[in-house]
Amino acid sequence: MLLLSRLAENLYWIGRYMERAENTARLLNVNYYATLESAGRVREHWRPLLELTGGEGPVIERYGRVDTRSATTWLAFDLDNPSSIASSLARARQNARGLRDRIPSEMWEALNRSYLNLCFETGGVMDRDGLYEYCVAAREASQFFFGIAFATLPRDEGWSFLRSGQMLERADNTVRVLQARLDSPDDPAAAGGPADPTWRALQEQRWVSVLKGASAFEAYRKSVHSGIDPRGVAGFLLFDEYFPRSVRYSAENLHDALTQIDRCHPDAHPEILRLSRWLVARLQYARIDDVLGTPGPTLPELLVEINRVGGAIDAAYFQQE
Repeated sequence: MLLLSRLAENLYWIGRYMERAENTARLLNVNYYATLESAGRVREHWRPLLELTGGEGPVIERYGRVDTRSATTWLAFDLDNPSSIASSLARARQNARGLRDRIPSEMWEALNRSYLNLCFETGGVMDRDGLYEYCVAAREASQFFFGIAFATLPRDEGWSFLRSGQMLERADNTVRVLQARLDSPDDPAAAGGPADPTWRALQEQRWVSVLKGASAFEAYRKSVHSGIDPRGVAGFLLFDEYFPRSVRYSAENLHDALTQIDRCHPDAHPEILRLSRWLVARLQYARIDDVLGTPGPTLPELLVEINRVGGAIDAAYFQQE
């Protein structure tokens, strides 16, 4: 059964927003506690994470400064930040309200409960030192929602749109995290200069945070035995074919979901499959030297290609009514 474009779009964006809430919760939790363990330079710790949501400008405009409390409030609770945990959950629920007769009731109940529990929190979470519990609850809300979807949602066109939104958001987030970390001006490796022991220790700490922000630390240590360094971490998060949060894995699953959608609309939008297959091929055959050096698909180019797939999905399926 073919979905109306409005319903397909709602499912697609539910997938994106729920994945975004989980990604933000992971990154916020790891970065917050890394900041507490580091002496000074608080603003420098928050800059790469804030770059994912438009940089420091919106935070300064809203709160007048960038510090741990303002950055945390912006990323966790602020409904004016489209990437905050609360905003992502609220937008997912808004999209789901119109689908209550099209999705299993358990999915709606799980999402609505998460909204009621997490979208009305304020800075009081910080006052009672409850950020860890808040981030864990947000992460588990997303995992629980997708787990219910996996167990109860028919594998029809609706499932494929939900899955494509989730995978596109995941790939986009991972590339943005790597780009923000590699472009950070306070990282000596990014500038290509020599690193003394203190800087090397700081660099390793920050790349451990990148891995933990993707729940990839244990998987990385089991797969890569050469230590923790920017190239190794970037290569793992970009190209590993078995880790479910790598860009390659996400791109392959995105292509599979789009292939399923195409079977409902045979040969109607071949450009989407061409773009998604091209993205998969780039990630299958590229090496880390191709991405971090030249010539080759740099991180900004990969981000453009991911967003090009998203734009093609929007134009083909969501602009028809």
